[in-house]
Amino acid sequence: MHLAKRVMGLSPSPTLAITAKAKELRSKGIDVIGLGAGEPDFNTPEHIIESAINSMQKGQTKYTPSGGIVELKKAVIEKMQKDNGLEYQAKQIIITLGAKHALHTLFQVICNPHDEVIIPVPYWVSYPEQVKLAEGTPVFIEGAEENGYKITAAQLEQAISSRTKAIIINSPSNPTGTIYSKKELLEIAEICRKHDILIVSDEIYEKFLYDGAEQVSIASLSEDAYRRTIVINGVSKTYSMTGWRIGYAAGDEKIISVMTDIASHSTSNPVSFAQYGAVEALSGSQEELNKMRDEFEKRRNIVLDFVKEIPGLKPIIPQGAFYVFVDVSEVLHLNGRDFSNADEWAEALLEEAKVAVIPGSGFGAPNYIRVSYATSLDQLQEGFQRIKKFILGKEV
Repeated sequence: MHLAKRVMGLSPSPTLAITAKAKELRSKGIDVIGLGAGEPDFNTPEHIIESAINSMQKGQTKYTPSGGIVELKKAVIEKMQKDNGLEYQAKQIIITLGAKHALHTLFQVICNPHDEVIIPVPYWVSYPEQVKLAEGTPVFIEGAEENGYKITAAQLEQAISSRTKAIIINSPSNPTGTIYSKKELLEIAEICRKHDILIVSDEIYEKFLYDGAEQVSIASLSEDAYRRTIVINGVSKTYSMTGWRIGYAAGDEKIISVMTDIASHSTSNPVSFAQYGAVEALSGSQEELNKMRDEFEKRRNIVLDFVKEIPGLKPIIPQGAFYVFVDVSEVLHLNGRDFSNADEWAEALLEEAKVAVIPGSGFGAPNYIRVSYATSLDQLQEGFQRIKKFILGKEV
């Protein structure tokens, strides 16, 4: 059997793979501490669940428009005006099956074979694979440690070629939790204007900010940036609705129109009652969101304390999201062990200490691991006790 060339180099998602392996071990009765999940451990707020149930009871269980229901587009428009200072019309919005689906469809729309998409490193695992599936070419730029693992406008300009189609900006970042400042975004936007390239702004973690940090949408910085930016967002992380699969994209009317056409031939439409739940999420009470954010900040601080207690671990201090990205290069060769990279180290950690973390190779950083603090304090404490014992080779 001959497969399509575009799928031959596709790499599976390491986050989903590790999560699946941890679940498999648990199903066998093994006590596994999962510190890899990219989803909040809280249930979806009750008022959102009730809204979806009510919609089903009213018979709102049929096909919807491919680009999403009018009510949800309206809620997205109001949210973006209020939170981001951005004005959109319904024809500039598409509702998708999660933000991941929005990104995948977008790259199918904008990429011709060999078009280049610039991806800052570290990056979310699916960006390069989605670009490759669209027959584009990922171009990687390393974010320097001294710049908070973010790229600079000068680096961007140096990487641009005649084939460059777009750049991806993810702020707050998965996996580092770093945030681009308004000044940095202005400089990047100017380079994009100068070279006429699109901006893909992934803002899925925008509500999880710490230490008074501010998230700025690059689309809000100028008329030109607004025109060339496609904003990607959704309700999955913010409202603990990962399984509901509702995301959205906002931007150029022509791009959104073609994305909607693709949806009409692929997914037909997002799940009807999930969309009504998302309306309530965006338009209803934000009290549970605020509680979740406060709890994540508390956990972040505790995790950073745990990491600092273990010799050789070097964390990146996250300003947002719910991950700590940790450099483990100094502990790859301790106590007679000899791991070539964090992937081997993380595999041994899972097998021996029964702790699941995400190795950094999938993020373009082979000597790092990503630790999620979207789990209980008890699980975090036990997990880091096991990690400490694993590294030091003795009881702690």
